Amino acid sequence: MRTRFLIVASMLFAALQPVTARAADDTKAGDLVISQPWSRATPAGAKVASGYLTIENNGTAPDRLLGGTADVAAKVDVHQMATADGVMMMRSLNDGLTLPPRAAVKLAPGGYHLMLAGLMHPLKQGDNVSTVLKFEKAGTVAVTFKVLGVGAKGPDASAAPAMAPMDKGEMKMDHGKTKM
Repeated sequence: MRTRFLIVASMLFAALQPVTARAADDTKAGDLVISQPWSRATPAGAKVASGYLTIENNGTAPDRLLGGTADVAAKVDVHQMATADGVMMMRSLNDGLTLPPRAAVKLAPGGYHLMLAGLMHPLKQGDNVSTVLKFEKAGTVAVTFKVLGVGAKGPDASAAPAMAPMDKGEMKMDHGKTKM
């Protein structure tokens, strides 16, 4: 009986270890837990950057990410990137991003992200970007984004090789939508 107890206790302790380690870097605001905020380094002259993170809503009611401010950008908006009929489109979510109760929403490359527009200077690998996120119910929350390399896939993934230069194709804005 005692051996069984020790085995169960050891398994429970081991299972909780990653949660404890992760919690040290999390930012909490009411029912929201914000984890792993990161961005990518930008080339000289870039006027925009993207911010990524995960937001868990542990509450029983939805909240909404509305945007924010950053010390390196004129504005911070919530955007969505999607591909439809072979065309990649980006649009601003003017009403913000809904955070359903008892769920996590991941802002990641190729999907939802924060658009840091009007960069005052390029983001360099190793920089920290001070940001204040604005939520409908949780209010404002200070979060620091870690700037990873240009080809980074995320804080837990190994960096991808440097990105190849993009073609000189034109990006067109159409009432809040960007076509590439």
